[in-house]
Amino acid sequence: MLKLFLFLSLCLLPLQAKEIQWAGSFKEALLQAQAEDKNMMVLITTKTCRWCRKLESQTLTNPEVIDRLNRDYICVHLTRDQDEYPRYLNAKGVPTTYFLNRAGQPIIKRVMGYWNVEDYLSYLDDVDYKLGRKTY
Repeated sequence: MLKLFLFLSLCLLPLQAKEIQWAGSFKEALLQAQAEDKNMMVLITTKTCRWCRKLESQTLTNPEVIDRLNRDYICVHLTRDQDEYPRYLNAKGVPTTYFLNRAGQPIIKRVMGYWNVEDYLSYLDDVDYKLGRKTY
C-alpha cells in the first residue's frame, strides 16, 4: 500500500499547479520591480465580482499565462476600495489589469474585463511588442 501511495504521489507531482507569485501590496511590487528591473502587472478586482473570479480561476491558472507573468512581471492583486494604489489606476470596472513599467507608468492601455487565455496571451504579446521584445 505504501508503494502505491508513493508511486501515485510521484506521478501526480508534475500535475501540481503553478501559481502566480503575487506581491503583497502595490508599494512592495513597485519596489521589487525596480530592484529586479522588471515591469509590473496589476490586477484590480472586487470581492463580489463573478467575472473577476472567472479570470482568476480560468485564465490566470493557465500554465503559459503563469509562466509568462512570473518570468516577465512583478504581479500584484489588489482589491478596489480596500487596497492602496495610485489614483491614476482608476478601475471603474472590474476586473481591470494594468501593465506598468518599473516607474509605475502604463505600457499599454488598461485591460478591462474577463479575457480567455488566448486573448490574455495576446495582451501579453502587445506589451512585448510595445517594449520591443517581440515583432510581428
